[in-house]
Amino acid sequence: MFELGALAPRGLGLREAALPFMEDLYEVTHENVQLAVRDHDEVVFVERFAARDAVAVLTRVGGRFAMPPTGVGLVLLAHAPPDVQERVLAAPLTRFTAHTVTDPRRLRRLLADVRRTGYAVSDRQVTDDAVSVAAPVTAGDTVVAALSVVVRGSSAAAVRGVTPTVRAAARGISRLLQDE
Repeated sequence: MFELGALAPRGLGLREAALPFMEDLYEVTHENVQLAVRDHDEVVFVERFAARDAVAVLTRVGGRFAMPPTGVGLVLLAHAPPDVQERVLAAPLTRFTAHTVTDPRRLRRLLADVRRTGYAVSDRQVTDDAVSVAAPVTAGDTVVAALSVVVRGSSAAAVRGVTPTVRAAARGISRLLQDE
């Protein structure tokens, strides 16, 4: 079986494609960098770089989290099939902070903004001191993952500063996945 498996063609996996871009994002920002995928109605974190002096996050590699309050979750939910979106929006939405969006109508508007702009901002929705900027990672026309940087506070300047970098890194990962 091992020999047969060794003969099978292998493409570059998501994590392997993402690691160099995540390392570069970490070096540029010295903030938390995360890569996540959707599994049913949740986010699963597949890789994370944790900065020593960065804001604390509630995620871990292999851990699951609700989609709506996280930057990566907003990206993944915005591009999920309609039945997944409806199921998530119909379920009770957990409030983590006073900033957590729990109104389904407001969340629908946020998801539309994510699709329109190509990135998501989760402003203090999980903890009161963290903002996540996330962008989609695609394989062909399908969003397969989301990449984010989590910064301290709600500084618009910080968000503006990392948004182009996160989007460029997500596009780079997507190009590698496209070539496979």
